Amino acid sequence: MSWDEIEVPKEIRPFMLEDAEETPLGQKNGAIRQYRYGNLHIREYDDKYLVHMDNVDPRKDPIGHLILDAPEVLFGVASAFLGGKKVASEIYKLQKNLPFAKGASLLAGFLASMATGYLGYSFVKKAKNF
Repeated sequence: MSWDEIEVPKEIRPFMLEDAEETPLGQKNGAIRQYRYGNLHIREYDDKYLVHMDNVDPRKDPIGHLILDAPEVLFGVASAFLGGKKVASEIYKLQKNLPFAKGASLLAGFLASMATGYLGYSFVKKAKNF
């Protein structure tokens, strides 16, 4: 739970807003379901709801939501792209005369993109919650 979330035990408030829409948008963080009601993001767990307010509704402005509410996703994608591209390029330069140079560089680039993307995402996520 982050500092900007409110925990509502189900036994105290066992309801869901009538107009809230179930949505796949957002990080579930182990929730059973998640809902959106305007900028309100509601995660439902077995025993509680965790509720927080986003700056931007991702259904109306996905890019604005990523920039203001989920910069870790953008940073992770950028890190993955740049890290994977750099590693693939360097591996290809070193092995371009070998028979499987393209395949090896693509595989290395893919693996590097997974690692750098995860590291970039994790770093910004931790910095954001600091």
